Amino acid sequence: MPMLSHGQVVRLIFGLKLRELRQERGFTPAEMARACDVSVSYLNEIEKGKKYPKADKILSLSKVLGVSYDQLTSLTLSRRLEPISELLQSDVLKEFPLEMYGLDPIRIVELIADAPAKMNAFISTLFEIARNFEMRQENFFLAALRSYQEMHDNYFEDLEQDVRTFCVEENLTTTAPFDTTQLERVLVEKYGYTLNRTKLANYESLGRLRSVFQPKTRCLLLRPGLSKAQEAFVLGREVAFNYLGLKERPYVNATFPVRSFDEVLNNFKASYFAGALLMEEESLVRDLQQFFSLPGWVPAGLAALLARYDVSPEMFMQRLTNLLPRHFGLQSLFFLRFDQARDRDEGYKLSKELHLSRLHNPHGNELHEHYCRRWVSIRMVQEARRQATTETTAFVMGAQRSRYPNNDEYLCLTLARAAGPTEPAVSVTVGLLVDDNLRQRIQFYDDGLIPQKIVNETCERCQIPNCEVRASEPVEIERRARQQETEAAIAALVNADI
Repeated sequence: MPMLSHGQVVRLIFGLKLRELRQERGFTPAEMARACDVSVSYLNEIEKGKKYPKADKILSLSKVLGVSYDQLTSLTLSRRLEPISELLQSDVLKEFPLEMYGLDPIRIVELIADAPAKMNAFISTLFEIARNFEMRQENFFLAALRSYQEMHDNYFEDLEQDVRTFCVEENLTTTAPFDTTQLERVLVEKYGYTLNRTKLANYESLGRLRSVFQPKTRCLLLRPGLSKAQEAFVLGREVAFNYLGLKERPYVNATFPVRSFDEVLNNFKASYFAGALLMEEESLVRDLQQFFSLPGWVPAGLAALLARYDVSPEMFMQRLTNLLPRHFGLQSLFFLRFDQARDRDEGYKLSKELHLSRLHNPHGNELHEHYCRRWVSIRMVQEARRQATTETTAFVMGAQRSRYPNNDEYLCLTLARAAGPTEPAVSVTVGLLVDDNLRQRIQFYDDGLIPQKIVNETCERCQIPNCEVRASEPVEIERRARQQETEAAIAALVNADI
């Protein structure tokens, strides 16, 4: 992927420094060009980072400006332009594929060169926001990936076609449930893998880690006790990394500090490939059409689909976000995953989210507030935990129509499972905006068995009176009310006649 090269960064920093020194010394472009025996147009190209002068010209520029050769050619900018230097030399522009979003890296350079002071103020603001919210580079990369998914309605025809081609080339049977021994055969015979299903048991400290790939020996370590669905997903991802030629990749299945945006993007592509492989597109679309045409909400119908494809709830719901926009026109949707540790009765972490078409409610926040307990996402986590104390339940499922203060209403379908010895309780939800298209596509949307709830985002910002599941007082609402009273009193005082 074409990105900002090291040479571009060097040219731009040199040009910014030259312009700043010229202006500090009071030279106009014409005066500076004349003093250094260069054309004004050439000087302008240098200052915009398009050209880098030869050594003799750099020496001439440094003498006119009264600085040393080394000072002029160093990659250190003044304190005033330090944020720009930090951005240019960070991995954000070096590794981030701007063109994937329709952004020309050269244009970014031109924007910085044309108005360095304004760009500096803007970049400083972004860095300040990032620091305040403790955003790390990986947070930025993951947010960028979500934006990329949203730009394409989370459907990627090239990856779907790659799956179809791969199955034909390897003569694979795609009938559900997918026979994963086929994937193991491909990994071993075509890509030279060996699989070890015992070694990870010796590393208790690795906890939830399901797999580790050792590139030197091409050995895939699988944690003992994985479900068939979990192992199938791991094998599918490994096939994808090889078949798609994805070199920069994580070697474990868990979330670890990432090294580059390419690694994040390639991990997504491999995961998408695995989901499309285990849940063949045409087959699942037909099954969903039948499910949505049912006259009433039948949880057993959803359970039957999970059993038919033999995949995890999260894999299934993620796959819905690929197919519903493309094949059903349900483009206004969100996906949420909540985690809750066994020993944290009050703690719910929104660990994954995706919003197609717009930023739907609910969405994550970093304000350490209490997410609305009326959400079906949280209610189902609680239900899974209750059932797990009395019987063995793989997962529970639920539906809810949730209406927000702005009158947006969503049909939410949720699957949840209780916590295991090393894994938290989890719920995954797909929320679909209730509009005319949904009413036509999903026959059971208004089934009386589906509870309807007025919901909000967080308890701290909620005006619902006497909420039966409130986890915190509406302190933010009260703060805003006090602020409005203060503003009204000041306005009245300012506008008083006497």
